[in-house]
Amino acid sequence: MGASAEGEEDEVVSAVDESMVGGSTTTSLGQQQQQEMVAATSAEGENFKRQVSSRDKAYRLWSKVKYQLVKFEALPEHLRDNEYILGHYRANWPLGPTLLSIFSFHNETLNIWTHLLGFLLFLGLTIFTVSKLPRYVEPCIEQLLRMRTGIITSLPSYLHLPHCLDSSSLSGTGSSENCSVSLFVQKHVTRWPFFVFLGGAMFCLLSSTTCHLFSCISARWSSFLLRLDYIGIALLIAGSFYPPVYYSFACSPFLRNMYLCVITTIAIGTVMVSLLPVFQTSKYRTFRASLFFGMGISGVVPCIHKLFLYKESEPVLYQTLYLEVLMGLLYGLGALVYATRIPERWKPGMFDIFGNSHQLFHVLVVAGAYTHYESGLLYLKWRDVKGCDTW
Repeated sequence: MGASAEGEEDEVVSAVDESMVGGSTTTSLGQQQQQEMVAATSAEGENFKRQVSSRDKAYRLWSKVKYQLVKFEALPEHLRDNEYILGHYRANWPLGPTLLSIFSFHNETLNIWTHLLGFLLFLGLTIFTVSKLPRYVEPCIEQLLRMRTGIITSLPSYLHLPHCLDSSSLSGTGSSENCSVSLFVQKHVTRWPFFVFLGGAMFCLLSSTTCHLFSCISARWSSFLLRLDYIGIALLIAGSFYPPVYYSFACSPFLRNMYLCVITTIAIGTVMVSLLPVFQTSKYRTFRASLFFGMGISGVVPCIHKLFLYKESEPVLYQTLYLEVLMGLLYGLGALVYATRIPERWKPGMFDIFGNSHQLFHVLVVAGAYTHYESGLLYLKWRDVKGCDTW
């Protein structure tokens, strides 16, 4: 019995020991698994951090790269206009970076600034003209003598005002203490034809600036802005006709209205053609230049007509003719450079940023428009003083 009891006790002790050993082993395995899980979680965390860091670096790199300038070969079809300009293009930029690109260098920078500065120039000229042109003008001696003759013929009872209507007084050789020439002050000739020209010039220059700045955004923007640009060119050319035609033929309403109707009709036709999508493609570049050049050259007809109409009696019309010829040469040279793509076709890639044909075209357009402004001022001064017998 004693031996049996001792055997049972040994078995119990052994079972307890085995249980303790098993529990210790289980605890050790649990800790190991926990450690493995923590290590795995830590590794996954590190891997996630590396992935996030890589994505951040990729995003920062892409944000720097995606608004970089590209070469001609990388352009979408709607921006492929001049194959001799090889690089420094903006393509598919959003509105914000596109607007800010006005202050950076690319192949449109000078195209933008040449016409933006031209617009500001003509805006200043318009303000100056409005503020400086007289509201009333004093007629010349020829007009005063003509008025004297009319008064004497129609109102003989007024002959008791001899030194107000005396020809020596009107010519400046007689005394006129009690009679001022301001008695004959007249209202100036209408100004609207001159402001039609200034408005057309400003619209052309501003629409061109907008087109060159924002056409890189998308094909839809490019299509709309190109049409606006061509409309602006047509308005500039048509508006340039109004001052010389109106003031040259101011005393011949039929001729004046006929020429104004003809040039207005041509301008409307040109605008309608420029709205056609095919008109905007580079294939029709020469046709566009020829159309606008032909529209401008049609102004030769009224210029020659006015010379036959006045012959040698109005020297100021020859002065305006010289300025108009200079304007025509500047516009014509600009159209020629635009159509032939000189000088970049001689050295492709050399004139990407500075000195390409479109930039030269812009400068010549601004110079031609300013020449016409000076001519318009001569017309205004002449017609203010000259007047018309029918007025």
